[in-house]
Amino acid sequence: MSEEVISSNFIHDVIDQDIAAGLTERIHTRFPPEPNGYLHIGSAKAIWVNYSTAKKYNGLFNLRYDDTNPVKEDDEFVKSIEEDLRWLGANPDGIFYGSDYFDKCYEYAVKLIKDGKAYVCDLSADEMREYRGTLTEPGKDSPYRNRSVEENLDLFERMKNGEFPDGSHTLRAKIDMSSPNMNMRDPAIYRIIHTSHHRQGDKWCIYPLYDFAHPIQDALEGITHSLCSIEFENHRPLYEWVVNNIGFEHKPKQREFARLNVTYTVMSKRYLRALVEEQLVDGWDDPRMPTLCGLRRRGYTPSSIFSFVQKSGISKALSLCDENLLEHCIREELNSTATRRMAVLDPIEVEITNYDEGRTEYFDVVNNPEDPDAGTRKVAFTKHLYIERSDFSDNPPPKFQRLKIDSEVRLMSAYVIKCSEALYDENGNVVKLLCTIDPETGGKNPPDGRKIKGTIHWVSKENAVDAEVRLYDKLFTIEDTGAIPEDKSFRDYLNPESLIVMKNAKLEKALEGASSGERFQFVRNGYFCVDVHSPNVINRIVTLKDSFAKSMKQ
Repeated sequence: MSEEVISSNFIHDVIDQDIAAGLTERIHTRFPPEPNGYLHIGSAKAIWVNYSTAKKYNGLFNLRYDDTNPVKEDDEFVKSIEEDLRWLGANPDGIFYGSDYFDKCYEYAVKLIKDGKAYVCDLSADEMREYRGTLTEPGKDSPYRNRSVEENLDLFERMKNGEFPDGSHTLRAKIDMSSPNMNMRDPAIYRIIHTSHHRQGDKWCIYPLYDFAHPIQDALEGITHSLCSIEFENHRPLYEWVVNNIGFEHKPKQREFARLNVTYTVMSKRYLRALVEEQLVDGWDDPRMPTLCGLRRRGYTPSSIFSFVQKSGISKALSLCDENLLEHCIREELNSTATRRMAVLDPIEVEITNYDEGRTEYFDVVNNPEDPDAGTRKVAFTKHLYIERSDFSDNPPPKFQRLKIDSEVRLMSAYVIKCSEALYDENGNVVKLLCTIDPETGGKNPPDGRKIKGTIHWVSKENAVDAEVRLYDKLFTIEDTGAIPEDKSFRDYLNPESLIVMKNAKLEKALEGASSGERFQFVRNGYFCVDVHSPNVINRIVTLKDSFAKSMKQ
């Protein structure tokens, strides 16, 4: 990870102060995802903040699965999370599971009970909300708040032994029901869930809540800075209460940053799961999804994603990041690295009437004009070719500079051609163009000095590779999916043109046998990559047009 990528931000300023004050020696961070879904572009920010911070200070970075809720967690998600981290290059120094700390969490819960700082409560969830109060009114003490230590220990043990049904009892921290911070009003720290755990099996039927388990895990692992998203800022006093009242000598410090929200997409795991389960997309790795596996399948690179996170900024201010910036980051990278190839997505046949049948000649074509070391390749030219249907018009608009009857264009790196006739089917659709070449213009300008305004790409019919090309676009039509009206659903704003399939695309021969995930620029069309599931499917990453770069110049 480059120095540019790990340049300073307000979190690093906090760490610099801690180091200067002698509060810490070796920085240790962590990324603690819950394995109940696939990671997304928002997760990449949390990964980048924690990983890059650890590396900048020559510290340590942990992956810790927050698997304290067994209801929706699964080994499928556990495996995908580690795969995504390693793909990003954020290789953890250690991999841990929150569930491996269940014995310690239980031990510390018993300690709090013995210290008179926790009690078993029989209030239902609805009753707890009523007793909790509001932002303007203090809460009321639970009628079970003053149970004796002995009674609480007995009830908590019986909870652990499975004697009570789900929701009948909770263990709550005894803090302050009149606190202005709602999170400090005797929060629940243990609940009953009779569900098998993906790692612990049926050993437990009580599970610690995140706000209790997380600071314990951080303290036991030696985490120095618990860097998390801004919604946990109001939870920080509870985090510190747990650390201090359990009596940890090592006291990790929690600091928060704004989440990464992106236009034209959703980040909620609930909504993403609905998209998958309702088959509105083709699984978690659908290239339209903001999941990391979806972005990977679409053709995004780890460096482009981290570049996007960095350019979006690290602050505490909530903002909505422009998806065009993400597209700009991958274009900027692929412009210098992607090999150029010719591909005709919506083909129309061209017959060169003054070119011999069976003749093939080869033109040298530059592989990447941005990279002199990329060299050239041989591209076959034959009597029968394909061009894009949109590159011909029999009723051209003003200033149309592509192919039309009795006009000339240059075939990229090859000949100047002139169209003499268009052939139609019974429905009036053009099926073939009859053209002639200027034989003096093979790979060079006309010798008489005439100017050829239009240049189009092409593919030899005899040498073409058949493929299905999928043109992906924004999944939603609304920019801010967080502003959907109450009487509407995110389903009402799905973009019907988020996927257009070109089943009859024709690719140049050099694309035959391209490897899974390999990226190219299809000249005049955009950046594409070979699908990871099917070698005969090509996914569009982004178009060539970069509206974000244009806006920066204005």
